[in-house]
Amino acid sequence: MKKVVQAIKGTRDFYPEEMAVRSWLYRTIRRVSELHGYQEYEAPILEKLELYAAKSGEELVKEQAFVFEDRGGDLIALRPELTPSLARMVAQRQKELTYPLRWWSFGPFWRYERPQKGRTREFFQWNIDLIGADSPESDAELISIAAAFFKAVGLDPDQVVILVNNRRLMEAELARLQIKPELKGDVFRLIDRRDKMTPDNWTAYARDMGLSEAQMEGLTLLLSDEEAWKRSEEMTRLFTALEQVGVKDYVQFDAGIIRGLEYYTGTVFEARDRQGEGRAILGGGHYDNLVADVGGDPLSGVGFAMGDVMIRVILEKYQCLPELNTQPAQVLVTVFDEDSLLDSLRLAAELRARGANTIVFTEPVRLQKQLKFADKAGVRFVVIVGPDERQAGQVTVKDLAAREQTSLSREQAAAFLSQKLAKAEAV
Repeated sequence: MKKVVQAIKGTRDFYPEEMAVRSWLYRTIRRVSELHGYQEYEAPILEKLELYAAKSGEELVKEQAFVFEDRGGDLIALRPELTPSLARMVAQRQKELTYPLRWWSFGPFWRYERPQKGRTREFFQWNIDLIGADSPESDAELISIAAAFFKAVGLDPDQVVILVNNRRLMEAELARLQIKPELKGDVFRLIDRRDKMTPDNWTAYARDMGLSEAQMEGLTLLLSDEEAWKRSEEMTRLFTALEQVGVKDYVQFDAGIIRGLEYYTGTVFEARDRQGEGRAILGGGHYDNLVADVGGDPLSGVGFAMGDVMIRVILEKYQCLPELNTQPAQVLVTVFDEDSLLDSLRLAAELRARGANTIVFTEPVRLQKQLKFADKAGVRFVVIVGPDERQAGQVTVKDLAAREQTSLSREQAAAFLSQKLAKAEAV
């Protein structure tokens, strides 16, 4: 038997039923983004590796990026994330843009990771950012957008939660524990890896970096302190704003949320399944230096990213995926024989001109086979043009859903179908 060439590991084939889900997700993301006044943009699939090397973190650059050398000798990466590209785009036209910017995008990304449930190497991701605004209320806007999306897809606060922390708060808490400033990055990585390590390994890792027993005890208490946010003016304002916009039920403080990317400077947040399934659904935070790091003037921003793989897992788990019709054709025009083929093609064109998505068999087959195809493929209306209909200047419109049929003149058929289709769309 001839061997079928397989898809590359970690990628997905989007058959029509899978593409329908992806398209529905894109439409929902667009609706939520535009509801909050955000403009759609896009950046290149390929970027120079140096764009990520500065601020995205060593692990992403050295272990997760797909990198190759181009013919000019530059190291090029398939984009593993979008925020550095966004910063570059803003820096290039910084004096021309009107702030604050509200931009969003949905497109493909690549990371060299071990494929597993909720994680692939190629994925689609929603990115949304508010740039040129620097306040806790700005951070609250992005968190509220995430909550608005969950509402739009039918996920309730008892199913998903947005966990929030603040890096400036954590820096102050580490200083209170007398942890040296030069250890801040190491301790942040320690916090970020807590759920990925066994307790013994996590403790050993902390000791290896030089934390004392008292500091370890203080850090452990901090990570379980649900009231620590009240010691931060930023966090207090953030939660007040979230309460005002009606999404506080989705949000919870968690000192263990730190985010691995190095460019975050203030508020950070992740959304997760309440029952703890899988990795983060989305994640983001506040950044102050990213635009300056790619050559622009200092400009604050806040944003988040959500991949399509994990959200699909959660939507399936809570049965939030809608019934989606993958068949765009609404009408099938039948063909009886070679002599009637051109007439059927002409009728199909007339129906398309009136806005009906119409297909036609391009070679004659038995009428029963055409009806069976329409029923199985999800085409609701069949227009039958047989010898008797042609002679009488009529057509028979068969409604497969209602199990009804109507004989009409050709002139009446287009108007009749337009009315039926409009009524079906309104339901």
